Amino acid sequence: MYPEHMVAPMRQDLTQEGFTELRSAEEVENLLGAESGTVLVVVNSVCGCAAGNARPGAKAAVKNAKKPDHITTVFAGVDKEAVAKAREFMIPFPPSSPCIALFKGGEVVHMLERHHIEGRAAEAIAANLMAAFDEFC
Repeated sequence: MYPEHMVAPMRQDLTQEGFTELRSAEEVENLLGAESGTVLVVVNSVCGCAAGNARPGAKAAVKNAKKPDHITTVFAGVDKEAVAKAREFMIPFPPSSPCIALFKGGEVVHMLERHHIEGRAAEAIAANLMAAFDEFC
């Protein structure tokens, strides 16, 4: 588990932009298990592709005219129970971090796995997510 003082700036990178942290399995279950509306879940990470690609792409995407009802984040390697519960909802996709999932009615309708994030510009990730928002939100 990573020390909180180390991950705090990485958490704030998303929360200062309006993302809600889900830090317990119960919080994840209450939101995703409700099966209502659209929810974006960013599985945050300490890795470079989270810092350079995933977080900037997600932050840019939520400025889209159409966006999910809820924009949220869980932190891999830190909030283990919350991440494990979120990943249960992401089945059949294998666990990866970072990753970004869009849910509608409690089901994954769009997924960006780590291999979709690594090596791609934040702008490309944002464009991908905005197209999904336009379709599903």
